[in-house]
Amino acid sequence: MEKPTLLPDDFDLVLRPNMSLSRRGFFWLMVFFTAISVIVGGYFWSLGAWPVFGFFGLDVALLYGAFRLNYRYGKRYETLSMADEKLVFSQVTALGAARQWEFDPYWVRVTLERFGAHGEDIGALILSSHGKYVSVGAFLAPEERESLAGSLQATLGGWRNRLAAHPASA
Repeated sequence: MEKPTLLPDDFDLVLRPNMSLSRRGFFWLMVFFTAISVIVGGYFWSLGAWPVFGFFGLDVALLYGAFRLNYRYGKRYETLSMADEKLVFSQVTALGAARQWEFDPYWVRVTLERFGAHGEDIGALILSSHGKYVSVGAFLAPEERESLAGSLQATLGGWRNRLAAHPASA
């Protein structure tokens, strides 16, 4: 008799931060913003207020720097998957450094922190087990963290139910 599969084969999530603007959109935003700055700055230059032109240039440089920093942090991501009957969570920074945590799916707890007068505000999503804990999806919107928590709880609950139905095969 074949051993039943206790873990979902297709459980593999990649979480990435939301990016507000594509690279092409960024290019056209910078073209538009630079053109407006040159036109308005040129007008002030023609009136003899040439230092204003420099401040318009500074605005363009600061906008460019802010978006470049945003795109750099947009390279980070997190993964959640089931491998070798373990829940594996990994975080990869914008520079490529990776950290990994492994949890026994039977013991791991998924906690969605709530705060506010009636618990209406959503905080961090925490995976914890045996003294280890890690925050998941800090860059996600609160509604996305809530949805992810529900998906994780359903997946782990299904895994635990299959384990309970086939205890000898675990």
